Order: sequence, then structure tokens, then C-alpha cells
Amino acid sequence: MKAKIIKEGILDGISKATSIIPAKTGAAFLRTLWLENRDNRLKIMSTDSKIEFFGEYEAETLEPGLLGVQGRSFYDLFRKLPPGEITLSQDQDQGVLLLEQGRRKYKLPTNDSTWFQSFSAFPEDGAVAWSGSHLRKIIDHIGYCIADDDTDTMFFMKMAPVENEEYVEVCGMNWHQFGMERFIHPGLYELLGEDGILIPKPYLLELKKWLTHEDILLNIDGKRIFIADKNRRERLSFPISYDTFPNYSIFLSYFEKENSRMLVDREELIDSLERISLFNTETQRCSYFVFQEQEMVIYSEGQDTGEGTESLNVDYNGDIEQIIFPTRNVIEILSHFHSPEIRFEFTDHSGPCRVTGDKDSDYFVILMPVQIEEETYYTEEEI
Repeated sequence: MKAKIIKEGILDGISKATSIIPAKTGAAFLRTLWLENRDNRLKIMSTDSKIEFFGEYEAETLEPGLLGVQGRSFYDLFRKLPPGEITLSQDQDQGVLLLEQGRRKYKLPTNDSTWFQSFSAFPEDGAVAWSGSHLRKIIDHIGYCIADDDTDTMFFMKMAPVENEEYVEVCGMNWHQFGMERFIHPGLYELLGEDGILIPKPYLLELKKWLTHEDILLNIDGKRIFIADKNRRERLSFPISYDTFPNYSIFLSYFEKENSRMLVDREELIDSLERISLFNTETQRCSYFVFQEQEMVIYSEGQDTGEGTESLNVDYNGDIEQIIFPTRNVIEILSHFHSPEIRFEFTDHSGPCRVTGDKDSDYFVILMPVQIEEETYYTEEEI
């Protein structure tokens, strides 16, 4: 194997391929970056045994071949080289990859090419086009609502067609919040089938790093989910999950009746909560929302931090006097909306609360309030 490449044209691909392989743990072949040079193209491939990355880039083929190199070491060296032409060649007798750039010469150990296993090919039949920026936005809106524990049934983002409607529904949840976004995409609606798909959170995070504003192609072959750029130069694929996603219809049923509602300026509320969060502590991470006609008082206090109180003008209609939320959770939720005004719909002081915005009409988040029990340490009795 021998090829000439331009660093600037291939660095991004090496970075993407390296990002999915284990840094230190796992079998050696899982830490391997595979390089295949043929027909003036250099293929870069990597896998963590589940996610597969494939990229194909321009190169001058001097001698075709395939080799494996330790991914992290290769990337760390490659990215520190100056821009320009680089020659890659294999010395089979010494079992090394020679990397040369001008007067710079390096030798990196290679792995036996018999370890290589062919990567899954992108299935062309039935592939649908989709906006990469739209998918990235959806992951941004839903990803933070997904549980982090891989043993949790809420470790996934669900994407499924809505029965008897034309929408595709995407949602994620953990033990304290639930996010959902709906959109229209006829091709994706058909591709997803009746049950839709589940994508584990780690796959979403890798996918988000890979996505750009350009269109992508998406397909499913019964075993794997494939996503490629529009030129099919790069692709990611990962296994379909057959886990069961929790039934979230109970959350939605709370909002079928008339509830207490509040309309508030989004930026004003974020600013207030940022200041109030300074009075949170490790054991007291919440803010109290107290409703007084068309005003809401927010406060938090800590034994070591003191007390902060602010008042905001709101449009409130309801009978709930007070509700408690984790401060940082509310700030994070609000940061994913674009509407100038945000609507809170309260079902009860301890029940789910839905957050919506007029300019985010297809997106909402449901947040669970905190219940704080006051402990009684002593009582006085009449004698």
C-alpha cells in the first residue's frame, strides 16, 4: 500500500473515524483505523463493534493495499503535521506504516489485514433524503431529555410515524422530563414502518458530531440504520435496537383537560433563574415559583449561600399557589426554545408541567416538579 494525500482533504475524515473507536480499552482491532488505497481513493474505516464509520477521499494511488493502524496514535500525529502533501506507505517486512512529509519521517506499527472485516454497504433501495441541520436540531431538542444509564428503558430516542396522521414523532425521556417534536416527512414516514425505531443515546451523540447543514440520506435494512452524506462519501451505521420504549401516553393525557397556565418572557425568566441559581447548593438545587395574581416570585435559599428573590410580570390563570423546579433543568429547557414568550401548563403542584412556545409549535417538553417534604423535629404539647 502506498499513496499520496493532502492533509487538509483528509484530516476531518480521520477525526470522525477516530472519534468512535475506544481510546484505550477493548480489543486491539477495535482501536484500529483501517486504510484502503485503490483507484486514487483512500477509504478510512473504523468501528467500536456497533457503530461503523466509512469515509472515502481523494488520494494518488501509487500502490493499492489495505492496512490497519492504531487509530489514536495515527490521528494524534497526523493532526499535528503542517498542511501539505503526505506520503503513506507500508513496509511489510518491518510491519510498519511509513508516514513522510518533506524531511519528516515516522514509523507506526500496523495490524494484520486478516483482522479486517468488511463494513456494511449502504442500501440504495428506499433511501430517503433529509436535511442534516433538521436532524441535528431534533437531536439537540430531544437528546438532553434521554436517560444516561444504558440499562434504563429510557436510554433511547424514539422516532415513529403517528398512526392515522401524517406526522413523524420523535421523543425522549428520563425520570424528570420528556421532550417531543413532530414534523412532516412523507418518505421518512413510510421508511420507519408501523413501530418506528429506537436510537441509543451514544449513537445520537456520535451522529450529531458528524452531521452538517447539508442534506443526508437515511435508510434501514432490517438490521442496521444507515446515514450517509448526499454524495455517499461518508456514512455512519449502527444496529437497530429492539428494546421496548415506555408508554408515554399517560404524560400526554394530563393535558387533555383545562389546567393552570402561565405566559412569561423567555429571556427574562432565563436571566432571573441564572441569578437565582447562585443561591442553590449541592443539596438544594431548586427554585420556588410563587404565583401572586399577574406576578410570579422566584426564590431560592441556602444555609451557606443566602437567599435570592426576584419578581416577574406574568400572565397567569390558575389556582396553583406554588411549584418547585430544579433551576438548571428549567434553564436548559428554555435554552432550546426560540419563542419570545413561553407557556407553562401546570396540572398540579406535584404533577407534570408542559412547556411550549408559539414559534416552536411542533416542540414541547414536559417537566416534573420537585416535591419537598418538610421534616418535623419536635412538637410542643400542652401540659
